[in-house]
Amino acid sequence: MKKQHIVTVLQVLFLLLASWKLYDLNESGLPISSSSSESQKSVTDSNGVDYVFDASPQRVALTNTYAATVMKMLEVDPEVVVGVSGDFDNNDLWPEFASVERVQNSAHSEIDFEALLDARPDVYIVFATNGMVDTEAIRHKLNPVGIHVLALDFYKYDSLRYEIGVLADLFDRRDVAEQLFEDFDAIEATVNLRVQAISDENRPEVVMEHHASLTRDPVVLTGTSQWTDLIQMAGAVNVFADLPGHTTHVDMEAIIDADPEVLMFDGITFEIGYDQYDPNDKCATHMQAVRERPGFDGMQAIADDRMLILSGEFAGPMMVYGLPTLAKHFHPTHFEDVDADLYLDNFYSEFFDVERVGTFSCSS
Repeated sequence: MKKQHIVTVLQVLFLLLASWKLYDLNESGLPISSSSSESQKSVTDSNGVDYVFDASPQRVALTNTYAATVMKMLEVDPEVVVGVSGDFDNNDLWPEFASVERVQNSAHSEIDFEALLDARPDVYIVFATNGMVDTEAIRHKLNPVGIHVLALDFYKYDSLRYEIGVLADLFDRRDVAEQLFEDFDAIEATVNLRVQAISDENRPEVVMEHHASLTRDPVVLTGTSQWTDLIQMAGAVNVFADLPGHTTHVDMEAIIDADPEVLMFDGITFEIGYDQYDPNDKCATHMQAVRERPGFDGMQAIADDRMLILSGEFAGPMMVYGLPTLAKHFHPTHFEDVDADLYLDNFYSEFFDVERVGTFSCSS
């Protein structure tokens, strides 16, 4: 027994020594390959962490559908995905992952480390700045066991193209990414051409509430959220764009004083989106609750019945394809001849090879 124990210890020491030789550590203490091959992939994630890979990763764990959607958009081989979360249980959208190892219940839940280690991924793609995901803690847990933690969001407009480019470079899909960006440019140009003709005084003032407002005092989307960019591009003004942070609490009085022409709500927690139809009429219930807030009865948005809830898909990589939908809600006459639904239909048919079904927005 003693001899076997010694052999085991020596084997472990050998593996540790081999790992030490194989990897150098960068300033953040994260593993970077020491090879100098011309085929190396050098990328920097959205936390500013640099990685160098000898080749495109062949074993990847994905826990959020935003990253997986971008991989579809870039035509990355799905065979490289060896671990996913329970968020991928819709077999219409993710048939390729039906039998892939589940390494956690959702993108925001605790990691099942036993399942993750069984999947043996080289790379784990996680949100970079999502408040419900402790990205730094995940790095500390996974880096020591040789799993690179690549942090990318894909839900912020100002970083969307950069993050798509990171995966494009990692998987040699830069040519596909450039075509994708051309499609983005075309959609944005179509909207911008019409928005340019709209005077400042005819651009509605908008308050966009976060879904956290369902359970407490209002939480609004501010200047650093992707919604401010999209609202502006669609020809409107985010009333709270100058407030700091991605989201922030405001008093009811602040919204009343702003007297917005449009009230919008982040629809992540509503049962709308792909193959969802708000079966319990939560949209209407929420809008009625907003109407009944003290002091809201005289607000322009309430008087003119201009409340809007958009599904969670609009907050992810689909956001550019959803831009015409938002612009048409703000300026129906200027976009009367634009088939905004067609952009959403094309998104699902092109990247998921399915027909778009479900309720994607609710309006009062």
